[in-house]
Amino acid sequence: MRKAVLLPASCAGAWRSVRMASSGMALRGPLANKVALVTASTDGIGFAIARRLARDGAHVVISSRKQQNVDRAVAVLQEEGLSVAGTVCHVGKTEDRKRLVATILDVNVKATALMTKAVVPEMEKRGGGSVVIVASMGAYLPFPGLGPYNVSKTALLGLTKNLARELDQRNIRVNCLAPGLIKTSFSQVLWMDKAREKNIKETLHIRRIGKPDDCAGIVSFLCSEDASYITGETVVVSGGAPSRL
Repeated sequence: MRKAVLLPASCAGAWRSVRMASSGMALRGPLANKVALVTASTDGIGFAIARRLARDGAHVVISSRKQQNVDRAVAVLQEEGLSVAGTVCHVGKTEDRKRLVATILDVNVKATALMTKAVVPEMEKRGGGSVVIVASMGAYLPFPGLGPYNVSKTALLGLTKNLARELDQRNIRVNCLAPGLIKTSFSQVLWMDKAREKNIKETLHIRRIGKPDDCAGIVSFLCSEDASYITGETVVVSGGAPSRL
């Protein structure tokens, strides 16, 4: 029986797509015969995670707000011979996630909690699974001028601990990834300026800006049987930036 792997970043997916993805041939790898639902996964860190999980044997469902972005990401991964499907979801739209409004706290915290609650029954049917929540270094080292964002990411650390405790008897592990500065379109305002990039690098023990693939391998590990005794933890991928509350 397949185990489900859930990776909430910002919005819920459709379990119909998960079932479609899991109906193909069994694959080989550390995540063979698992199903991975990866939200916000058409670009940047989310896309790198989706690709890595698929390469490691999972059947992956891509999810994002815009159909064209989903189609593009699915096409790229299918061209690589990977087992992927796609679904569109936007937590800011009432029809996709009732009772949520498009505010930072709602999208980053409430949507993650509600989505996890929604997929737990499906995970139980598959014998268990793994949830990996994506937070941020902003949870530990607040970014100036981004108060609500920082608070929402700190809340995800607590949500991880709470869900891990609630779901342990259902054979569902819950962990968290907290990326530092990663080279994506979302963070480009911080690293496109060479002088600013140089200053940032000087604050890190590893003197470079992170890449999405630096996060993808950690997530694959947390979803694998190698991490079967790990739950309620947050892994910081930040090049050595301070990471203590």
